[in-house]
Amino acid sequence: MKFQIPIRIKVLDPLPNVAMLVQRGKDELLPPNSKSAEQLVFDFELTVDTTETRPNFLGKYAQGPKVERFVYVNSGTYADQHSIWGRRAKISLMTITGDQIQAVVTNDSAVLQTEFNGVGRDGGPMCASVKGIEWKVVKK
Repeated sequence: MKFQIPIRIKVLDPLPNVAMLVQRGKDELLPPNSKSAEQLVFDFELTVDTTETRPNFLGKYAQGPKVERFVYVNSGTYADQHSIWGRRAKISLMTITGDQIQAVVTNDSAVLQTEFNGVGRDGGPMCASVKGIEWKVVKK
């Protein structure tokens, strides 16, 4: 079966004055629905097909091959900003479980959420495959 599931990504302590946007498809960008110096919050929906053993994430926000799906959080020039930075952080979807999907499908007040630090080890925006991504079912 296919379901629409709510997703929330929080970028903690984003680099000041550097835009960060979620990539939709090849060239569309989603701005945060909430932003402050402490965090950026992105809310959107993914389609997930649960007919196979491993969930298959679909739709314009899901990037990459079926067995390695992820969401891009673009920064700087990749976020349509004139900047010295041009980076993309890959947020893996592959640790989302069937139980978590079921929990958000059956509860309208739940969302699947993850968070990561917006600044990388080199002092620039976080980029590449973000390590330690944990997805949790939380209240909207």
